[in-house]
Parts: sequence; structure tokens; C-alpha cells
Amino acid sequence: MLALKEKEENKLDWFNSFKEDFILNFVDKGRWKMLVKGFGNTLLITLCSVLIGIVIGVLIATVRSTYDKNKEVYEKNGGAKYIVMRVLNAVCNVYLTVVRGTPVVVQLLIFYFIIFAFVENGLIIAIIAFGLNSGAYVAEIFRGGIMSIDNGQFEAGRSLGFNYFQTMIYIVIPQVIKNVLPTLCNEFIVLLKETSIAGYVGIMDLTKAGDLIRGVTFSAFMPLIAVALIYLVAVVVLTQLVKLLERRLRRSER
Repeated sequence: MLALKEKEENKLDWFNSFKEDFILNFVDKGRWKMLVKGFGNTLLITLCSVLIGIVIGVLIATVRSTYDKNKEVYEKNGGAKYIVMRVLNAVCNVYLTVVRGTPVVVQLLIFYFIIFAFVENGLIIAIIAFGLNSGAYVAEIFRGGIMSIDNGQFEAGRSLGFNYFQTMIYIVIPQVIKNVLPTLCNEFIVLLKETSIAGYVGIMDLTKAGDLIRGVTFSAFMPLIAVALIYLVAVVVLTQLVKLLERRLRRSER
């Protein structure tokens, strides 16, 4: 009986301690609002960055795949078109090499403290930095999708009177988007987690919000676990949505 009573008292003490920590970290002074605001900024940065990355990725993938598919023709005909495409392809390759070869946190710091040091809104800088970073990876996703399209599709476009770029816009790109859509959704998930470094430049994202709560309450366990759980739930939900999308795409193919 005595041991059972001590066990119940220990459970009660643990519950009271947990309750006090919860109130201290989230209820007092409405600190939970910091997590809500931080998560909102995280989603905003992620969504805007993905949209920028898609635009940049499509443009770069189009340039690189066009040059790769028509390289022999350009070299044979020469002229200004060959020079322009060669320069654009070289610029795209440099961009991809630099962005994919350096850590995203270093890129963010360079954008914040050097390139856009005159800009006061760190949220905009983060969106640009993550957007440019995402664009490099999205470009390779789209380029792989374009290169996987059968050449007969390009020939069909030419037979309809389209030039190469019209064929890309009206025939190839729609098929590519359908093929790479699940991969793009996964890129969104990866970017969601990568934005956790936005706090390095003082942006109130989800991770930074948890860190600020920890700095005020001097309690590390509760805020950091809460941040981890929020990220986990968001990623699980997005992953399930991606799986649902993949199943629907497979049904449409049948």
C-alpha cells in the first residue's frame, strides 16, 4: 500500500510539473501566439519560395534542355542564336553549380548581410534566398522531366506548325508538370524544413519562436518539443497529400 501510494504521488507530482511547464511556456503572456506567428511565417516563406523556384526552374530547365536537344543543330548553323543559347546555358550551369555547391544557410547570410543589406524586411530576403536556392533543384527536376519526354512529341508539335518553344509551352511542359508534380510536392516538404534556419537572420519563424520562448522561460524541453511536433505533423500531413496525389495521377493514367 505504501509503495502504491508513493507511486501515485510521483505520478501526481509529474503531472503538476508538466502542467506548470506547459502554462509557463505557452499560456503565460500568450506565448503560444509566438508559435502561431512563427509557423505562419514558415508557411509563407515556403510557399512563396516554391513559387519563385518553380518559375526559375522552368526557365532554366527549358534553356538547358533546349540547348542539349539542339546542340548539334546550333553548332552547325552557328550565328547569333547559337551564341545566345550557349551563353544562356553557361550562365544556367554557373547558377546551378554555385547554388547547389554552397550551404543554404551561407546563401541566406550572404543575401541578408551583403547583397540586400539595405533591405529592412528580412522576410522578403528569406523568400528570395530560399526561392533562388529552390530554383536550382526544381530546374533539375524539370530538366529530367523534359528529357524523359519522347522526341515524337516534339515532332508532333512541329507537324502542327509550332516552333520549338511553342511545342514546349503547349505540348511538352503540361506533360512534364504532370510527371514531376509529386517530386515538386516533395521539394515543398524539404523546403519547409530548410526554412528552420531563417532565424539566423532574426526572422520570426517557427524554430525562432521556440528559441525565444526557451530564452524567456529557461525551459528547453517544452518549446523545442512543441516545435518538433508541429514540424512533424505538418510534414506527415503534406506527405499524405502527396501520396493521395500520386494515387490520383496513377488512376488518370489508366
